[in-house]
Amino acid sequence: MKYLPVQNYINGQFVAANTSLLIDVISPLDGALLSTVPMSATADLDDAIAAAKKAFPAWSKTPIKERVQVFFKYKYLLEKHLDELAKLCSEENGKTYGESVAEIEKCIELTEFATSLPQLVTGEVLEVSRGVECRTEYVALGVVASIVPFNFPSMVPNWTMPNAIALGNCMIIKPSEKVPLSCGRIAHLLKEAGLPDGVFNIVHGGVDIVNAICDHPGIEAVSFVGSTKVAKLVYQRSTANLKRCLALGGAKNHLLVLPDAIPGMTAQNIIASMSGCAGQRCMSAGAMIGVGNIDHIIDKICDEARKIIAGENLGAVINKASQDRIEKFITEAEQQGAKVLVDGRNTKVAGKEKGSYVGPTVIDYVTPAMSIAKEEVFGPVISIMRTNNVDEALAIENANPYGNAASVFTQNGGIARYIIERASAGMVGVNVGVPVPREPFSFGGWNESKFGVGDITGKSSIGFWTKLKKSTVKWNAESGINWMS
Repeated sequence: MKYLPVQNYINGQFVAANTSLLIDVISPLDGALLSTVPMSATADLDDAIAAAKKAFPAWSKTPIKERVQVFFKYKYLLEKHLDELAKLCSEENGKTYGESVAEIEKCIELTEFATSLPQLVTGEVLEVSRGVECRTEYVALGVVASIVPFNFPSMVPNWTMPNAIALGNCMIIKPSEKVPLSCGRIAHLLKEAGLPDGVFNIVHGGVDIVNAICDHPGIEAVSFVGSTKVAKLVYQRSTANLKRCLALGGAKNHLLVLPDAIPGMTAQNIIASMSGCAGQRCMSAGAMIGVGNIDHIIDKICDEARKIIAGENLGAVINKASQDRIEKFITEAEQQGAKVLVDGRNTKVAGKEKGSYVGPTVIDYVTPAMSIAKEEVFGPVISIMRTNNVDEALAIENANPYGNAASVFTQNGGIARYIIERASAGMVGVNVGVPVPREPFSFGGWNESKFGVGDITGKSSIGFWTKLKKSTVKWNAESGINWMS
């Protein structure tokens, strides 16, 4: 075992969980045992909430310009330890080192946004009548929680943690049991940056801890990122317990490709979107819809796909079960009449035979009725459907229950605008394979890709992590009583 057993982080200390149930943490790269992670008891969550509640009064009363000083230091520490954090991310998640570097760089950008919050939450004041003023101010909620997935061990915690804490809340994070190590390093860096004990806590575990977070009366708000099935359950359970909840689910992102698209650029963008992070991201290209004759572009796509080599510029999928599930989708599509142009099944990497890899896969002549066209594969697979016109393509995109992202590849600005206005997705791109907004613009989809109001990052997140206090003040006794009184 390469690392010490994972522990919970409560009140500024790493502590053993109240359980004897441990799960192995296995590297998808080569099957090596990295560590063990505890399946914590609800008593562990109680301890974390108690620590957070104790820390909340002093932290929330600290002026925001002082609170964000912690994140200026934290940003510096992320930059200082970028190489170490990227290597750890790669080990436990399976993505390439370069992709892991990009993940930590995104953490830095997210933290940079948090340091700007004092300029964004100044509130408003207006003299609404002679001698009478109304004022608004943003107030922290209290103890909040984030339940985060395996595909971005550092980035997704940093989607929520810097903003929520900078705004005055105290936070509990429940990492994925598949990738628990990166959150531990985040805790180390936050403590080094000067964050007071109890403001940030980590409780490891599985479904029992997720349910306990949704149910616990000491938690005011819950954010979740994961599959749509679980996102719905978390949203329903949390809101039934009168909590705020923002739950991001799965995706089936459609790339519409028109004949006038630039072949080389389009192919590179599509394959980068499909294969980046081994396809294990909610912004990955899952389905391509060709409009008219796009054979010349499909040829380029296959050429680009063959340049993606597992173990070199393509990482592993998270585990063997995921590999089997992805390959089952490919086989089923082939049996139903689709044509596999580039086949990533049965991929092995020399010297890492125990790793879990799926090679880049391009499948043509997929129909909208096939499972691979409708469901989130979460692997380096692109399914190509063919249509005669833009409206047929949009009908396929609109019919899918998800609504995370969509893109169009064309050189026609009018058609691009037509598709932007009609695509049923929260994030839309033109000639961009991964249309993720950069800070300060927020991240969030529509439909079955998101449950709750607002977005999880950027300016939109401020409303989720705070409540608005309105005060009306009158000092002019000489004006007597009027309707404002």
